[in-house]
This record gives sequence, structure tokens and C-alpha cells, in this order.
Amino acid sequence: MRSRRIAPVLAVSTVAALVPALTPATASAAAAPKATTAVDPLKQYTQQKPRWKRCGARTPAGFQCATVKVPLDYARPGGKKIDIAVSRMKATSAKERRGVLLLNPGGPGGEGLDMPLFLASELPASVKKRYDLIGFDPRGVGRSSPVSCGLKNSERNWERPYKAATFDKDVKWARTVAEKCRAKGGEALVQFTTRNTARDMDVVRAVLGEKKISYLGYSYGTYLGAVYTQMFPKRTDRFVLDSAVDPQRIWRGMIQVWAEGAEPAFTRWTEWTAKRHTTYKLGDTPAKVRTTFWDLVARADRKPIDLDGTPVTGDDIRSGRAMFFDPVNAAEAVAELKKAAAGRKPAPSGGRSASPSPVPPSFARAVPWDNGDASFWAVVCADTRSWPRDPEQYRRDAIRDKARYPLYGDFASNIKPCAFWKQGPEQATRIDNKVGALVLQNEWDSQTPLASGQGLRRAMKGSRMVTVLGGEGHGIYGSKSCADKTATTYLTTGKLPTKDLTCRNTSAQRNDRLRLPLPTPPGIPGMTGAHDRF
Repeated sequence: MRSRRIAPVLAVSTVAALVPALTPATASAAAAPKATTAVDPLKQYTQQKPRWKRCGARTPAGFQCATVKVPLDYARPGGKKIDIAVSRMKATSAKERRGVLLLNPGGPGGEGLDMPLFLASELPASVKKRYDLIGFDPRGVGRSSPVSCGLKNSERNWERPYKAATFDKDVKWARTVAEKCRAKGGEALVQFTTRNTARDMDVVRAVLGEKKISYLGYSYGTYLGAVYTQMFPKRTDRFVLDSAVDPQRIWRGMIQVWAEGAEPAFTRWTEWTAKRHTTYKLGDTPAKVRTTFWDLVARADRKPIDLDGTPVTGDDIRSGRAMFFDPVNAAEAVAELKKAAAGRKPAPSGGRSASPSPVPPSFARAVPWDNGDASFWAVVCADTRSWPRDPEQYRRDAIRDKARYPLYGDFASNIKPCAFWKQGPEQATRIDNKVGALVLQNEWDSQTPLASGQGLRRAMKGSRMVTVLGGEGHGIYGSKSCADKTATTYLTTGKLPTKDLTCRNTSAQRNDRLRLPLPTPPGIPGMTGAHDRF
């Protein structure tokens, strides 16, 4: 989703042949008729010697950080350089060490430098014995030459419902964000793509002195991992892809899949809630629960509901579609809305409060405050050239999808800044390899629904998939899920299951969620998760 042409055609063909394998190129026979001299355009990057140092005074001494230089544009490796911030925690057993395990928490725009420290308490000892845990902020994110669009706070809200009266304003907003990003980031912004991040990962591999890398990626990190396997299959060791993005739907389709996934989750929620009418008083049949919900939406559309001092509109309620993947959270949130609409004061807690997420130390506070948004749009808009350019296409799609998927269809299909983004230098990566990998997927994942995980499994023909039946939430490995044993066995022995598997969590496992350290915008009180990204 970036726009920028790679100048000479010769440079394109040469880099396409050289960069994916990060191996030396051979000079043409015409240029050297008697003898050829191997020329490695990336030698200055792959032979760096990182200067490791303690990441921070308050972090463990064994948690080390370094900076690696990579080319901004791999078609011009002699041009501008950018930084990639890398961290590591060494394997706990030199004897049993296998190699490195690169980690990515998702996004696009998620900072990964803290991941080794975060997952050190979540991963089993057998994995930590065998791998150096390697974190990194992807290019443009956090401490890795962070990008910015100079956005105002009012320009960051991209979950916009379609309304005929406000569509022109939405178009103006999308155009303004794209223009600001182009003005602030310039031509360089189109280089902050998933393909280039995968190339950065391979430079890191070379700098660490490894022939191959293993990898654990969550959410968007699954797509990044899949792209790496496609570009560098011979460098790929053991890859765990957790809560998967469907590579066939990059990127507009992955936003639209949220709307598709919300409808069956909503139906499931109405059935669950109807059985608990004495607790929540939202209706004793699924139809009555559904009526209660949509009556609240209509009521809030006429006049916002005062929820503990926060005005909540009908569109606000619909934008909280992710809550329906967790029936308890949704029932409590809607019950509180119902009380507030009737003029009764909600419970002091505003409904069930989630356990606080661990807050690992941050090493990226001196970054632009809109870095998460800027890096998100940079990847989402420049990874592919499939975004429609005509605003009227978005209008038609939003009207159509609001009818198909009443909860979130118009939000998902309404216009985005990508409509006005300069096209990227490369097409989206087609994932169709037979590289072995393990895909983990919850049945009721709110951000990457089951169909999305199944899409990645189909694309990676050599992979195997573990589906957690009844599994809720986004992120599995490290949560003491029933899928953990299979993932650990694969990482420690290299053995994939002979076929796709299903498992079901125990009640104790259902209450132990993995909480990834991802920066996410605040949601509506009582509707947590509404604004999460991939």
C-alpha cells in the first residue's frame, strides 16, 4: 500500500533476484567478459556488528538492545538508511540452544521491542532454553525511524459510519489524512511496507549470524511471517502464526471481515443472553434480546445515552461490535446501557472490568504521538494496489454492507485514506507456498475471525492449523490454551501435527487470556476491544 515507483527497470529485476535471498549477485558477462566479481549490494548491512547494551536501567541485565541499519529502499541499497531497533534475551541453555525466535505482536504499527521481556513470563521453559528471544520495532514504528503524519486528534478516528449527510465530510477527512501523510512523510513513506519489513527481518537474521530464523507472530504478525516464508523460504525454520490474517484479503477485505464476523457473534450472544434473562433482563428469547439491543441503538441515535458522563450514540454502540465475541462482557455492557437509557445510574465499575494488562517498560516514548496511526496507514495503504480510487465505490459498498451486516458493515466499507494514497512500488505478496508452519486460531476471535485463519491455512499448503473450539479473544500461545502444547512441541522438536487439529479449553484456560502489549485507542466505556486493530 505504498506508492512509489522504483526507477530503472534493470534495478527492479536485479533487486528482485538478489534481495529476497540476500546473496551476492554476479556481474553480467557483458560487463566482465573474462571474469566475474561477486557483488553483494547488501554486504554493508548484513555484516554489521550490533552493539548490544542493556535496554534500560530498570530492565533485567539480560535484556539487551541494539540498532541495525537497513536501506530505506531495497531497490537502492546505496541510498538512505534507516534504523531498526532490535532486542534480545539469550537462550537459557547454551547446550540446547537452537537459534533465534523473532517476535511480532501485530499491528500494523505495533511496537515489538518489548516482546522478549513480555513473553519471557508467558513462554514455557523448554522454548526459552532453545531460542534467543528477539524483539524488534518494525520499520517506521517506535524506535525504528518512526513515521508521522502530523495528525490532529480529531483526524485519528477512522471508524466512521456511512451517512449520506456526512459522506462528503468523510471523503474530505480521508483525503486530508492521505495528503498530510504524503506531506510529512514524503516519497519515503511508500517504503514502509510488509515486504520491506520482511527484508529487514532477513537482514537481522544475517546480522545475528543465523542461517534461518524461527518466528512467533500474532495477528498482523501472521501476515508478516507468511510474507517472509514466501520471500525467503530457505531461511524459514519454525513459524508459529497466531490469530491469522487471510493473505487473500489484504487489506480492505481484512477490515471488512470484521463486519462479516460480527453478525454470527451477535447471534450467538443473543442466544447466550436469552438463557440468562434473570441476570441481565435483556429478553428471554434471542429475538427479544435482539430487539432490546436495536431499540437502544435507535434511542441513542435520537438522543445520546449518558453513560456515566459519556454521551453514547447509536453509532458508538454499533462500533463496539468486537464486544459480542465475549458474551459476558457484551451482556453486562448492554445491560448498563439499558439502565442508563432509563435514567438509572450505572454500577460504579461501569460493568465488568478487565484484568489490567501488564505494562512492560517502553523504549519508544520519544516518537510522534500519531506514530501508531501513521505506520498503520503506511502499511495498509501501500501493501497493495487494490484499494478503490473512486469515492463513489465506497459509498455503494457502505450502503450495501450496512444492509448485509447491520452492526458494522458501513463502518468497514466506508472510505479510508487509502483511496487517495500513492500506490506502492510493489504488488501485494501472493502467499502460495508449501513451507511448514503452525497456524493457531480461536473460533470466536474478534479481530481475525475463524474464516481469516482458515484463509491463511489454505494459502500455506504445508502448514497445519489448531482451532480452539469455543475459544474467545485475540492471541493464543502463552495464554495456557489447549493449543499451547502443540505449539511448544513444534517449536522444540520441529514436528508439525500430521493433520489439522481441534481442541477445547477447560474452564480454567478460558479465564486465562493472553494480553498482548499493543497500543490501542480507547473504546466506549464497557465496550472494550471495539477499536483494536489486527
